[in-house]
Amino acid sequence: MTLFPLRLLDKLRPVAAADYWLKNPWLTWFSLNIIGIIPLRREMGNVREHPLDSCSQALVRREILLIYPEGSRGNPESLTSFKSGIAHLAKRHPEIPIYPIFLHGLGKTLPKGEALLVPFFCDVWLGNPLHWTGNKQSFMDLLNQSIQELAAAGNFSAWQ
Repeated sequence: MTLFPLRLLDKLRPVAAADYWLKNPWLTWFSLNIIGIIPLRREMGNVREHPLDSCSQALVRREILLIYPEGSRGNPESLTSFKSGIAHLAKRHPEIPIYPIFLHGLGKTLPKGEALLVPFFCDVWLGNPLHWTGNKQSFMDLLNQSIQELAAAGNFSAWQ
């Protein structure tokens, strides 16, 4: 979020797992009111609304979504396959550019399961904007290729 100008801070909306970020009242309040997340329900249950409707509504309001297409933090510094939710949003909103961003070093700054940030440097690589291709698989392939190219451009070594 610190990569964006201060004037856009109120428009940034991280999309985050509801089952994690809304698991207790204090964290719910902090996540919704300070961070400004859009909670994404990974388990549908009896929910009538599509899980991406809140994201679509935010895009209509011209807010900026921060989405991790892997859907979850996996092993540090290891990419896993992307979830297709971002393709569904691109299809709903083909006029909105999608900027691929490769982040390296997050496995040390906020290890999975930890609550406190650790002061390490992170590398951020920003790719050219992508747009809906008209096909979910070709869009996902393009996004994956773009992220892989950004990772290769960084020439990062594996974390110890």
